[in-house]
Amino acid sequence: MPFPYIDETRELNEFARKGASGSFIALHDGVTHYELGGNEDATPIVLVHGFSVPYFIFDTTFEFLYNSGFRVLRYDLFGRGLSDRPQLNYDIHLFVRQLKNLLDALQLKKVILLGLSLGGPITASFIEKYPEYVSSHILIDPAGARQIRFSNLLKVGTLPILGELLLGLFGSGSMVKNIASDLFTPELVKPFQERYKIQMQYDGFKRAILSTVRNKMLESFIDVYEQVGKMRKPTLLIWGRQDATVPFEHSEDIVKAIPHIQFRVIENCGHIPHYEKPEEVHPILLEFLERNRS
Repeated sequence: MPFPYIDETRELNEFARKGASGSFIALHDGVTHYELGGNEDATPIVLVHGFSVPYFIFDTTFEFLYNSGFRVLRYDLFGRGLSDRPQLNYDIHLFVRQLKNLLDALQLKKVILLGLSLGGPITASFIEKYPEYVSSHILIDPAGARQIRFSNLLKVGTLPILGELLLGLFGSGSMVKNIASDLFTPELVKPFQERYKIQMQYDGFKRAILSTVRNKMLESFIDVYEQVGKMRKPTLLIWGRQDATVPFEHSEDIVKAIPHIQFRVIENCGHIPHYEKPEEVHPILLEFLERNRS
């Protein structure tokens, strides 16, 4: 019997999704919430978000790329946003399979993958397994170079039963508070938190978060990055200098693993530079994409 998180008061179903933006598609492991738009003749760019913030994290980037003439896909990982929360292990195999099944269902190949935070190991693991699907790779403050330092709440969350109990009693407020550390600019925090909280009302969110931690998704994937580096696919790395979530010094490991990588640093910026400083990041993205356009 699933643990009853008292603040997850709504079931995620067709009624809950009614009127939501984007589209929904039934894949092998459950329904995935996605948005696809732009020039159908252009190379698709696929935006893969991080640990817990759903695809709204790409609002301005999706619009920018769309208006720049690209075809763009973004989606909610299982357990986040309006995608299903299946009763499965939230491990790298689930997330790679979700991406593969979504691309196949939408008949997309030779894509450009952009991985943010936890999207870094997901996209790198996808490339390692399905290199023929991907033409180039973009990483924004990626996890997986080294093990991520857990918050106190997530440290306890690794413990069976006690993790469920404490996350159920104190998890919502703590998670919303901790998500503020993704941003370096204080005035962006409150509206960001308000949008983040929406997904937390649906049954299965905390179970998915706990399973993601317990299935080692916040540990090192450096061996995967090294294998992807040997493929020599065009790769761009962007990192906020003041990242408090995935520390900037982790970038040294990524650069070593992928020696040909193009590396750009965004000053006075936290974990999500494309969200916090789009006026600096979007031109960098466009220059890379134009140079590597198929």
